[in-house]
Amino acid sequence: MALTGKQNQFLQYLTEKIAEDGRAPSLRQAATDMGVSHTAVAQMLGQLEKKGLIERGGHYSRTIRLLSEFPAATSSAGGRELPIIGRITAGLPMYAQQTWDGTVVVDRTLFAGDNLFCLRVSGKSMQGAGILDGDLVICEPRQYAENGEIVVVLIHGDEATVKRFSLHSDHIELHPENDAFPIMRYSFSELLVQGKVVGVIRGRSPEFSAAGKNTK
Repeated sequence: MALTGKQNQFLQYLTEKIAEDGRAPSLRQAATDMGVSHTAVAQMLGQLEKKGLIERGGHYSRTIRLLSEFPAATSSAGGRELPIIGRITAGLPMYAQQTWDGTVVVDRTLFAGDNLFCLRVSGKSMQGAGILDGDLVICEPRQYAENGEIVVVLIHGDEATVKRFSLHSDHIELHPENDAFPIMRYSFSELLVQGKVVGVIRGRSPEFSAAGKNTK
């Protein structure tokens, strides 16, 4: 039973909201949370019902019953599936968690690199770069960085963070994109670059963009 990336994310959203609130969200709430129109929400509900994944009490009813467990993400013709391998902080460094957190489907025409992976962001230090608390960052594996790139960095071997990279003659600086957070300075031996951020997926929304471009 193939689902598009948007249908996968919408089904996951419904599953989470029903678990949290005991009932499905309204069309208005779902449209706001997902960043889409009321019509798009209604269409996705209809599509999930046709595929036998949900059952509605009526066309305008908020009574929705999930008929199966949330399926693994499935690549569509124009999409590719990326692993979500853990969390990373966009604030002060936090302990690196290499935990499996599912998958996400992205547009292969935007993200065509090899071995791409995703990390869930916690914190607000990179909000000026459009990376918000709860977002997914799409990363290209790297062990080096150029000045000005936004990278995932491992500090002292066990703390991870996402920051803008700045190389100096005798040290490295990690710059936040939020004036409430300090610039962090480290010696070369204290850091290990893990990857370059090449895209952002906004929270629970299916909208995504290449790094440096605004998302909805």
